[in-house]
Amino acid sequence: MKIPQGFRFSAAQAGFKHQGRYDLAAIVSDRPAIAAGVFTTNKFQAAPVLQCKALLAKSDTMRGFLANSGQANACTGEQGMENCRESLTMAAQALNLEADTLLPASTGVIGAHFDMDKWRNAMPELGRNLPTGTPEDAARAIMTTDTMPKIAEAGFQLDGGEVRLLGLCKGAGMISPNMATMLGFICCDANISAEAWQIMLRDCANLSFNRVTVDGDTSTNDCVLALANGASGVAIESEDDYMLLRKHLLEVMEELAYKIVMDAEGGTKVAFIEVAGARTDEDAELVARAVGNSPLVKTALFGCDPNWGRIVAAAGRSGANFRAEAMVLKIGGVLVFRNGTPEPGNMDDLLAPIMNERDIVISIRLGTGPGSAMLLASDLSRDYVSINADYRS
Repeated sequence: MKIPQGFRFSAAQAGFKHQGRYDLAAIVSDRPAIAAGVFTTNKFQAAPVLQCKALLAKSDTMRGFLANSGQANACTGEQGMENCRESLTMAAQALNLEADTLLPASTGVIGAHFDMDKWRNAMPELGRNLPTGTPEDAARAIMTTDTMPKIAEAGFQLDGGEVRLLGLCKGAGMISPNMATMLGFICCDANISAEAWQIMLRDCANLSFNRVTVDGDTSTNDCVLALANGASGVAIESEDDYMLLRKHLLEVMEELAYKIVMDAEGGTKVAFIEVAGARTDEDAELVARAVGNSPLVKTALFGCDPNWGRIVAAAGRSGANFRAEAMVLKIGGVLVFRNGTPEPGNMDDLLAPIMNERDIVISIRLGTGPGSAMLLASDLSRDYVSINADYRS
């Protein structure tokens, strides 16, 4: 794995919810780094989200991230804010940093206060592991119902040398980010302006993490945080440089977004929902989300049932402005519906091999307009219900 220059990783076992596993992580830049962030639009924003916003409003230069799983520190009032700030102070001392240069992120059960003794007891291990920790250690520490750590990397050459990108994220349930229960962290060793880095992160988040859904729920804690520390010595100066960095950042974030849906709680399918020909992008997105969040569509996917009528019905109730007779539906490239009527032939037999694949492309054309949208969606299985029924036990 090619790790961006100037970044170190650490993880510790704090026992916030489970024993014998990492649940506290730190990612540290050896030098001040340009910081950017995008955050949940949920009205109930967790203490770490509010603290990140406050820190970034004061400075666009940071030194690292501090993240924990097991406790979301959401809906915890002023005590939650105080606990968040105290955790940053303790971590900063263990990592030899200033507290206001660490961006916090938390995930877990909403409403639970931090056990500050557990934070205090974990700090020596967090500091001790910084010289030898790995990105996988940090990625494992932020997992909740995830079944695997989620990491993506990229590298490319500019005239000044190689630029490297590394991304980590967690997320398997309560997934329908609107930013900006996912957390994402990006490390980059390029030298880039704060304004350009923030714009790039937001644009790429809109095209990746904001284009996935597992269950239609937007968390209180969703955030994607990014640092660019310039340790490679390569400056992003020209428009071509910018576009090349943006291309690779988007690839990293798209790979992470796919891994979230692939690892959805109880999930067995990833539906690539492509909508085109809409009057506007907004209309296209309404259709994509209606289909991707439909329990009937999702359970049909789980059952490998080519019940295309559920897709048509979801599109029709989406609120998008289109003519019903103009809609064309393909599943896995097979034309199944147009002109308001199904195509002739035995669709069950034609679609059976497609429905048994893990990745399934659902293509919807609404007309001849310029609007389009794409969404990755999981199926809905019996295991999803079991996992979330027992989540707090």
